[in-house]
Parts: sequence; C-alpha cells; structure tokens
Amino acid sequence: MQAIILAAGMGKRLGELTRDNTKCMLEVGGVRLIDRTLEILHAQGVSRVILVVGYQGQHVRDYLGDNYKGTPLLYVDNPDYSTTNNIYSLFLTRDRLVEEDTLLLESDLVFTPDVLRRLMEDPFPNIALVDKYESWMDGTVVTLDANSRITRFIDKEGFRYDEIKDYYKTVNIYKFSKEFLARYYVPFLEAYCRSLGGTAYYEQVLRILLHLHEMPLKALPLSGETWYEIDDIQDLDIARGMFAPTREEHYQSISSRYGGYWRYPQLLDFCYLVNPWFPSPRMVDEMKASFETLLREYPSGMRVNALLAAKNFGVHEDHILVGNGAAELIKALMEGESGRVGFVLPTFEEYPNRLPAEQRVPYTPAAEDFSYTARDLMAFFADKAIDTLLLVNPDNPSGNFLPREELLSLVEWTREQGLRLIVDESFADFADAPVTLLDEALLTANPHLTVVKSISKAYGVPGLRLGVAASGDSARIARLKRDVAIWNINSFGEFYMQIYEKYHPEFLQSCARFREERSRFRAALEEIPFLRVYPSQANFFLCRVTGRFSAHELTLRLLDHGILIKDCSRKQAFRGGDYIRLAVRCQADNERLVAVLKSL
Repeated sequence: MQAIILAAGMGKRLGELTRDNTKCMLEVGGVRLIDRTLEILHAQGVSRVILVVGYQGQHVRDYLGDNYKGTPLLYVDNPDYSTTNNIYSLFLTRDRLVEEDTLLLESDLVFTPDVLRRLMEDPFPNIALVDKYESWMDGTVVTLDANSRITRFIDKEGFRYDEIKDYYKTVNIYKFSKEFLARYYVPFLEAYCRSLGGTAYYEQVLRILLHLHEMPLKALPLSGETWYEIDDIQDLDIARGMFAPTREEHYQSISSRYGGYWRYPQLLDFCYLVNPWFPSPRMVDEMKASFETLLREYPSGMRVNALLAAKNFGVHEDHILVGNGAAELIKALMEGESGRVGFVLPTFEEYPNRLPAEQRVPYTPAAEDFSYTARDLMAFFADKAIDTLLLVNPDNPSGNFLPREELLSLVEWTREQGLRLIVDESFADFADAPVTLLDEALLTANPHLTVVKSISKAYGVPGLRLGVAASGDSARIARLKRDVAIWNINSFGEFYMQIYEKYHPEFLQSCARFREERSRFRAALEEIPFLRVYPSQANFFLCRVTGRFSAHELTLRLLDHGILIKDCSRKQAFRGGDYIRLAVRCQADNERLVAVLKSL
C-alpha cells in the first residue's frame, strides 16, 4: 500500500509562519508535521510515499530527500498551487493512484499513531476516517447510516446547525483500494477536472459518486484517538498543547489558556467554578430566541445596566456598578486603593496581584485547612496599620465561610477602626445558609463597605462576563464608573440581566440541587485514600494530597485521563504543601473524576 500526501498549499491563514515555508514543515511538539506523518506511515510499512508539492516545494524536497528511513519518497509538482485546490493536486497523481491500494492524507494534520492504526486494521477496503463534529471544526462534513455508510456530504449551503448532533467531520485521511480508484474514483476525477477545472476539493468526486452509484466507501468513526487539523495560528497553538512532548508542557500549554476549553471537547474542566444547573433550559431558549437581535444591536450604556443590576439586587442605582466580569471591577477597585490592604492568604489572587508589594498585608491562617474566623482577622489586623480589609466569602480556594453574624461583626469593627471593607461574595449563594451584604439599608448605613459579586459563578454564565460592585458610598461608585468604558457590557449580558428576575425561583432551585450534589461528592472524595478533603461552603473543595502522589504529579496523571484540576502546591501561600482544588460539577462528571482517582 502506498501513501499520497497533499502538501502544495500556501497556508496563508498562518501568516508569517508560512511566508517562507510550507505548512508541513511547521513544528508541533518539537517535530515537524511531515516528519511525524512519515514516521507513522513508515511504521505501517507503506511501500512508498508520494508528496504533491507546490508552494515552497523545493524546501520540502531538499529537507526530505528521496527516502525516509528506507521508504521511497516520490514528488509530484503542482505549478498552479496558487490558483487551484487539492482536487487538482490529486488529479496530478492520477497515474500513480491506480497502481496500488492508497492512503490519502493532507499535510496539515497532526495525529497519533493509533489513528492510522485504526484505519489499517479495519478489513474494509475503502474507508474515510471521521470524528464527531465539534464547533471548532472546519471542512467536509458527512452524515452516516446505522452501518456507518456515508449518506450525505454536507456543503456550506446545506449545513444546518440544528442538525449538528448527526454530523461527522472527515479527518482527511482515507484508505482506497486499487480497484475502487481505477474503476470509480480516477475516471470521475479526470472528468471533473477536465470539464470544471481544479478549484474544488477532492471530496467533490466522492459526493458525485455517492449520487451516481452505491459507493463502496464507508466511514470509520474515531473513538477518542487524538488528531488536529492546523489551518491558522490558534489551531497551531492548540495542537502544540495537545501534542506537547512532555506531560508538564502539555499541562502548562492548557492551563495558561485560562479558559476557552470548548476547543478541547474531550477535556473535563475541574478548574473553573460555575453552577452546572443554571441558567435553566428555558432561560437559555429565551436568549437563543433573541440571538440575532442581540448580535446586531448595540447594548445600552452604563446607566441603564446599573438600573438593571439595581433591580436584580435590590439596591439604589447610584450604589451599584456592572462590570465586564468581576475582574474588571477588581482591577478598578484595587488600583484605586492608595493605602495598605489586609487580606487572607490563600485567597483569590486577582485582588492582591493588583497591588504593589508595599501595600499588601497578608494574613495566613495557621490551620491546615486555612480556616479562620472574624475574631482571627480582627486580632491579626488590629495593630497592622491597614487602610482596607479585603475578604472573599466563601474564600477561594479554601472554601472557608463566615456566617452572617461574623460578617456583621467585621462590618462594625472596620467602621469603628476607620477602615474600608471589601467583601467578595461571588460564592455565597452556594453556602448552606447563604449570606449577602447586597442590602440597600446595610450599604447606606455603612458607606465604608463595598461588595463585589461575580455573576459567572453561581449564575453559571462565565461567557457573558458579568459582575457587580455595590457601595453606599455613591462617590466611590461614581469614581469606578468613570474608570470603565460606557459600553463595557455587551447586549447578551444586558439581556440576561433584563430577564433574570423571572427565573430567580429556578436559580434558587439550582442552588439547592447543587448543595445536595456537593454533599454527595464530598463523601465520594473522602473514600480516596490519598486525599484529605476540607469542608467547603463554595462550589469547590480544597484537598490535601497525601502519600503516593505529589499534588503536581496527581494533576499531570489526571490530565492523561482528560481531566484538568487546579494544582495549588506551587503557590507560596500553601507553604510547600500538596494541595489541589476540585470544582463541583454535575453528578456524572464528578463520578467520572472519582472513578479515575480510584483507578490510580
């Protein structure tokens, strides 16, 4: 069996990376794409490899020579690479195609050996490798029958987003028998190119054959094998993470993205902290129904969004500000602090990281689980000459929670001491007895108090980037409003705030359901012999890793299973201890994590 690799394209979407080179010469995981592909083909014992080259083709020839570890390399030139598509590149190999059974691949693919092994081990002679369609995929899409026969090739005009559950994306790796090529494919390939030219894709011939014949071609769906197609610089970045040469580099590549994990559909994210049961399906449907309007229309300005937030949280419009996520408000708050700020370590580091070192006054609880009380805070900071006290409640990542009575004692103490108090209650709705300081009477009576709340966490909409800050100090809120853009919220976020009130009962139900799952999940985690699980009133657990693994090793081992967790051990606040943080997800996801932990 021979292999044909189509490598004539210019790769324009990769910009300067392909200005003087072709895509197949790019490196992923320290290995050029063409080297990786040839190594896998060589291991499968192909008789020869035919490369169709065009743009920068001489570079490929000079680099590879005439063989790869003894496997002969032949070249076919496509001089019209800038005006034709891959159907013409394949047309130029038509005489070679009919000489042997053939593997057909494109040069911008990166894949593991088991991908090609699946194809080679299947006895059926004519196979298109496919994978379930995901939103990041581009290119040829097909539908299959119950016997994995291709029933339709879906073009751009025929693509329907309400049907994507039935779609498969071609991996652009095919196996064809010599008989199929000689009898069916090559004659139609020649006829198509001679009559219609070479500006289409080679799948067009398969589409024609599907209409004219009972085509002897079946699809082979992958089942978790790793592959990626590289069309642009973001594809290249993702591929380099997926195919990193070491576990550590794989982890660093993924964790440094800080989100966007929908591009990794097989990854189960236990780092980011959201409510898995809100918004409700009905609320999502209402937002979908207005999608086009929201996409095309400008959002309202800051004044209107403050009105919406004031309505939802029961405070005066002059006392509240909406942010593009709580992160925008944290930045504005912290950069406005001129004095010394006391805070707990560990905590959500976005707060102290916004301050210069000389303004930071940290308190690290002595308890192994980093728990503390309001009395502990008052005793520690009483003589520290701070100007502001910062508290995240429940705290992140410890999950430590101060109940209402303790919070109010801190409000009173800071008022008496002449201190400002910032309380972040982004996780408060998850507590068994939720507490909020977003109360107009309380804020008015205590203008030294500022309350911050992320809408991403409990409300389950991190993609909307919403957060609020509230204070009875209207001058402070007015200053913050001057620090952010007038259109800092998009139309989707505004509409969400507009309709939220009628879904509030469903939100409360989702929080109750969450508390039940948190309790169940904690009991399951406590069965893991190398984890010490600490109490939490948030939507995550801080755990100490004991015995057989370090925290970092456990993090890497779980990533091998497609599970991403938060490794806290490298942070200074954890004093060299092996700590991890695990988000609470839905029951099925939590059970999968527990099963993998037990298997280790």
